[in-house]
Amino acid sequence: MPNPSGATDLAPPDDSSAGPDSGRRNNSRRFALPTGPGRAWLFVAPVLIALAVVIGYPVGRAVVMSFRADDRLDPATGMFAPGGGAGFANYTHWLLQQCQIQGGSETCPAGNLGSQFWAAVGVTLLFAVITVTLEATLGLGMATVMGKTFRGRALLRAAVLIPWAIPTAVTARLWEFMFQYDGVVNRVLHTHILWMSDPWASRFAVIIADVWKTTPFMALLILAGLQVIPGDVYEAARVDGASGWQRFTQITLPLLKPALLVAVLFRTMDALRLYDLPAIMMHDNRATQTISMLVVEQTQLESNSASALSVLTFLMIFAAAFVLVKVLGANAVATQEEQRRAR
Repeated sequence: MPNPSGATDLAPPDDSSAGPDSGRRNNSRRFALPTGPGRAWLFVAPVLIALAVVIGYPVGRAVVMSFRADDRLDPATGMFAPGGGAGFANYTHWLLQQCQIQGGSETCPAGNLGSQFWAAVGVTLLFAVITVTLEATLGLGMATVMGKTFRGRALLRAAVLIPWAIPTAVTARLWEFMFQYDGVVNRVLHTHILWMSDPWASRFAVIIADVWKTTPFMALLILAGLQVIPGDVYEAARVDGASGWQRFTQITLPLLKPALLVAVLFRTMDALRLYDLPAIMMHDNRATQTISMLVVEQTQLESNSASALSVLTFLMIFAAAFVLVKVLGANAVATQEEQRRAR
């Protein structure tokens, strides 16, 4: 009702007559999700908790164990007693101890850094550098061919992915049979190479098998980058009279650089953790022992000493990843900035 003065009554309505839904609306406002940085941390927290449980605790436990000595047999009681603290003895054991290989086809050098750890690091780096270089080169060529339009392209893409789809254990056994002394490789090449026992021949055998299996993975990642490049750029370059090589070097490679760098980064991390292929293919051949194989072997012998070896391996791979992310990641960002400026 209007007031005697002519003003309208603007009193708020009574919430008690709003019905049961008003309580839900009030509760929703009361328990609203936070905004700003708090909202981001709310969504990231489950992932961080999972990483802390799955990765953080094992790494922390390995670090603690690496500073303790292994249990020793007490002659007085005939029982095992705790070894106590060891300081950095487990680390110096791997970084400074001379290599003692028994029953292997190759002995470690007798000079400095002649430990099993450094020998395994050298083999791992050798595999990583050669395989990643070959796989990136071959994968780029395969991706370029698969990116073209022609009849049977889908069949070619499916056939290329077959080596990547085969389990690693099957691949290792397959190449092991082929590299036997009387196997297919020696028969085709008419050679008498001891691929399974000669140090350098066995290393190149592992490299060949790894390149055959993992090149399709590189080709798939590079092909995904090729699909993003617009075709109008190639048409404009063709109209301007650019040759095929000029289009490849001036258009394809610069625009493909971010995807290529990501593929190299992923593959390098995978190569530094190489274990199953040489372990199954070469068995106990010390010439092809990677750092991951050494960690698994020592884990079965001495737990705390193997923990120190695991920490050293983790630091090596982490340092390599950090350098690659800083160097390759900066180049990728710079390349994207150049593309935006060019547009």
